[in-house]
Amino acid sequence: MLTPMLVLMLLVIFLFGLLAVRKVRAKNANLVDLKKTALDNSAWNDEVVVVSNNIANQFETPILFYALCLLVMQSGVSDTLFISLAWLYVALRYLHAYVHISSNFVPVRMKIFAASLIVLLVIMIRLFLTTIS
Repeated sequence: MLTPMLVLMLLVIFLFGLLAVRKVRAKNANLVDLKKTALDNSAWNDEVVVVSNNIANQFETPILFYALCLLVMQSGVSDTLFISLAWLYVALRYLHAYVHISSNFVPVRMKIFAASLIVLLVIMIRLFLTTIS
């Protein structure tokens, strides 16, 4: 369970790097007024805002994932199914991030997001059922 957590954290670090690259590119192309960006993130161009928004997403439902993984490990019930579900969640988060920072096609993004929520729910229900028995 620890490895999927670390791999998801790696996504966040990658996104922060990508954000820096896109901000430098926007600044060098004179696409932004830096005085405005200091007060309003939406003053950046779309390429920057979309990555910034995705970074914010990484601190929403993934927090539940981290908590569930820690609970699974603490409960000592980690098995192949829990680990597989964790990897599935991480894969869906990577896919969601890719769609978000590239095409940003909301219908596809929403389906991926919904699938990741279902995986979280399955992990949660399975953990509940495993620990009460």
